[in-house]
Amino acid sequence: MKKMSLALIIALIFGFSAVVVVAEVEDYSSTINVFKDSPAVAKFFKNSYGYAVFPTIGKAGWVVGGSYGKGQVYRGGKVTGKASVIEGSIGFQFGGEAFSEIIFFQDKRAYDQFTSGSFEFGATAQAVVITAGAQAQAGTAGKSAGASAGPKTGVQAETSYVKGMATFVHSLGGLMYEASIGGQKFKFEPL
Repeated sequence: MKKMSLALIIALIFGFSAVVVVAEVEDYSSTINVFKDSPAVAKFFKNSYGYAVFPTIGKAGWVVGGSYGKGQVYRGGKVTGKASVIEGSIGFQFGGEAFSEIIFFQDKRAYDQFTSGSFEFGATAQAVVITAGAQAQAGTAGKSAGASAGPKTGVQAETSYVKGMATFVHSLGGLMYEASIGGQKFKFEPL
């Protein structure tokens, strides 16, 4: 029994040491390429100070909703830290969806604001069905709006920086009907 307990303790220690790894950079190149392939988004890769990319944000709602996703923050093409996003919302909403999101920072001020540890977009209203969607939001980063019929169609609304940030969303799938109020909160951890 003592040998089994000792073996279990050793396995747990080595198991946890394999799990508890210093913030590791993940390969998000496929998600980044989806956004780079969009003519409306490609120009932001050329002129932004940096960006945050979230490959998959899962969202679900039934009157009360929520979403969560993990991502990375880039400056000069290099990963500078990890980020997470959480959203809570209330209002008419039903369904679930998954989407990718990228936030471009126009300058150092916008980048510093996002990477200060905790940042928030508030008061969002949006409607998304499968891969076609429209979105509008207002918050600490100002107001913005965007529309997309998908990354390959080339049918996208013109978007620019608002208070130093520009946000794009690409639907991965799902069905969500929504007319709600909520906000995205981001947390940043430097590498």
